[in-house]
Amino acid sequence: MTTQRPIAELSADEARRIALRAQGFLGTPDRRSGVRGILRHLGAIQLDTISVLARSHELVPYARLGAVGRRTVENAYWKDTHAFEYWSHAACILPVEEWPHFAFRRRAYRDRPQWNQDLPAGAYDQVIKQLHSEGPLTATELGGAKKTNDWWDWSGSKVAVERALMYGEVVCVERRGWKRVYDLAERAIPDALLHDELDDTECVRRLVRLAGQSLGVGTRADIADYHRLKGEQFDSVIADSGLVPVTVEGWGKPAWADPAALETPPRGRHRTTLLSPFDSLIWERARTERIFGFTHRLEAYVPKPKRVYGYFAMPVLAGGRLVGRVDPARDGRTLVAKQVSLDSPKAVPAVAQALTEAATWVDCTDVRVERVDAPDLRDPLVRELTRMTA
Repeated sequence: MTTQRPIAELSADEARRIALRAQGFLGTPDRRSGVRGILRHLGAIQLDTISVLARSHELVPYARLGAVGRRTVENAYWKDTHAFEYWSHAACILPVEEWPHFAFRRRAYRDRPQWNQDLPAGAYDQVIKQLHSEGPLTATELGGAKKTNDWWDWSGSKVAVERALMYGEVVCVERRGWKRVYDLAERAIPDALLHDELDDTECVRRLVRLAGQSLGVGTRADIADYHRLKGEQFDSVIADSGLVPVTVEGWGKPAWADPAALETPPRGRHRTTLLSPFDSLIWERARTERIFGFTHRLEAYVPKPKRVYGYFAMPVLAGGRLVGRVDPARDGRTLVAKQVSLDSPKAVPAVAQALTEAATWVDCTDVRVERVDAPDLRDPLVRELTRMTA
């Protein structure tokens, strides 16, 4: 990698504000573009099976736009082929116009010598034939998703359709009751985009550029991680990516920024909201600690006795800072704050606001606080919630 001379020196605070604006949390988002605008702005929205208040791909636009309807969110992704699902940072919803830029990954899957599940003879051709005549279909409709109740024990048709998804011959066109709905790429992807003509370098260069725009400013690891690229892939294209080298106070590592992000100081209204643990603002732990001084770890897969903050602890963003955590649940039409962790008494109004707005969004009429890590802040939080919901 050729070392370029930094064109700007950013303070830690400037970098934080640039990151917040790039991620849609500082300034007024373009509500006319709605959820589709958020998707294109972020470049990738992660999917996850966990649903507490809502699924993560619903929480991401909510955090930026406020109480957008949940059906509106789903329609924005899937109606009229505005998006497709593929492997980016993880399983993600991606803007459909980026289909050509994942050709490098589809080729890598086609050339992959070994897979965890064996593909039964004839299963692949059968799935393609069935989708051609009957699609779109779920794995169940294709002949069954599993051989047994074990989650990893896929049926032959499930193995085949997932392999076809990786290869790019099949696309997930929506989620129906969390089940993938598959169709042939030739039907689902617009003709102008349905090609693998771009070479690996052009694909990677585009994704590095997009990641830099979505992050505002980031290190090599930050930018590569956004679409799960390798460090050497980043190195091979950074000089021609359009991103510019900068230094950031306290980071201790080289960084690159979107030049547009450096043109004007980030200003405007801060969002106060609960964040999904899979939100792209915080999905990379080292970056979150570096920018916000906030250690974040999803504890859903940690044994219950070892959890510190709760099963699905959601960081609270307020004033451009991460000021606490809430582990939520639902009890009928009551949003339950099973555990609340506050960084200081000053965070009480923000946490109350975030809880009240989230409750309204998921059609809850009440908020109940069960536990606050700092017991002396429980009563102030309850009083603030009562005032807001009165």
